[in-house]
Amino acid sequence: MTDEPPSRRTFRVPIVVAAEGWAPLSAERRRGLRRAVRGALALEPRARGLAPADVVLVLADDEVVRELNARHRGKDRPTNVLSFTNDDPPGPGERRHLGDIVLALETCTAEARAQAKPLDHHLAHLALHGALHLLGHDHEEEAEASRMEALEVRALARLGIPDPYNDDRGSLLREAAS
Repeated sequence: MTDEPPSRRTFRVPIVVAAEGWAPLSAERRRGLRRAVRGALALEPRARGLAPADVVLVLADDEVVRELNARHRGKDRPTNVLSFTNDDPPGPGERRHLGDIVLALETCTAEARAQAKPLDHHLAHLALHGALHLLGHDHEEEAEASRMEALEVRALARLGIPDPYNDDRGSLLREAAS
């Protein structure tokens, strides 16, 4: 079930809670996740021509993400975030659906703990990371990874979140994404 009312905002980010562990998610944390996704989209010139649009943020558990990762990426293990781009054009009078971002509760929580950072900061980072993937960014090659990381750091700074790549702990995110 989504929880964001219809609006005229340029980018709407409904949140779907698909795992019990996310149920107590506070309104403040939901706002933070939406701000992170919108922040990534606001920085990216590619997004300007796509509005108005929706990005669905799915809050799942590791088992669901493992299944999705196996089916769509051939990797039978959970990961922190997956993005699924929707290339279908909207119908007449419909909003564009850019795609879905899926976060894995247990993996995200364990990474935040291992990196000694606030869970809210880590979730915001992963949500905006997923949004950049929806816009075609990737980190398969070093140059692409550097561009994507620079956008992430800029968007996070606007949210008051420190650079997640400024020390060795950032390498956990890179490892999980590969």
